[in-house]
Amino acid sequence: MLKGKDLLSIHELSVDETAEILAVAKELKAKQKAGIEHHLLKGKTLGMIFEKSSTRTRVSFETGMYQLGGQALFLSNRDLQIGRGEPIKDTARVLSRYLDGIMIRTFEHSKVEELAAYASIPVINALTDLLHPCQVLTDLFTIQEHKGENLKGLKLTYIGDGNNMTNSLMYGCAKMGMHFTAATPKGYEPDAEVTKNAQADAKATGGSITLYNDIFAAAKDADVIYTDVWASMGQEAEREERKKIFKGYQVNKELLAVADKRVIVMHCLPAHRGEEITDEVMEAQADVIFDEAENRLHTQKAIMALTMAD
Repeated sequence: MLKGKDLLSIHELSVDETAEILAVAKELKAKQKAGIEHHLLKGKTLGMIFEKSSTRTRVSFETGMYQLGGQALFLSNRDLQIGRGEPIKDTARVLSRYLDGIMIRTFEHSKVEELAAYASIPVINALTDLLHPCQVLTDLFTIQEHKGENLKGLKLTYIGDGNNMTNSLMYGCAKMGMHFTAATPKGYEPDAEVTKNAQADAKATGGSITLYNDIFAAAKDADVIYTDVWASMGQEAEREERKKIFKGYQVNKELLAVADKRVIVMHCLPAHRGEEITDEVMEAQADVIFDEAENRLHTQKAIMALTMAD
């Protein structure tokens, strides 16, 4: 279904394509754990463009490509200046002649869209300021491992800044027929267009998208509580100001008391303990949070195998 396609946003995936990624992630994880070779991308090369650095993204994509029998090539903004010096459309066409797939982690979402429009090979969005689809597909896979494969009707609550994670979680939950709530301070709500799109997606699957400012109202009876840092990469200058604004938006045991008693807590990492999540909750939920971190490897392998294999 996904062969030769780009993965820029979960919104652009069908329900079946989303389910296929999660099923293949499960299969590849089982093979890796059993030591069964799975060189589905033998002889293939992935170009990894990093304008925003990341530990997890680089290590998981590079390791994943190696385990699939292919090779990953790391390209930092010192190696190529996307849109500066050479237009994006030219970079896309040149790289398409050398590589079998491109993974990009950058700031503006429009850059990824332009790259994909002009590339003749699959382009995978590994994070933009607007969306983080690879992380959210990983999160859905992790929830399946802890809550069962059918996610329909489960409630996921996000606490914090209405950022790229919030945007992609809305899309991911909507595709799975889940009930998504977010609690953000006033003025820090998720993207309005994404919210509208996600509400339309949710309507089709029996899910729902509801936004709050009150964390306790949002988290009532939640099956999953999710959080992220208060200041994302590129917002370092706002960090002290954001600490004051987000002070009441912390995942702690008081918040978990209003959720379902079997609630799991998730964090896409890195975590600032004592800010968006307490050390106590982080440690109590470490099994889930580090499964989630590991699952980036398996989910991204599924995405690469489905889009890049012959």
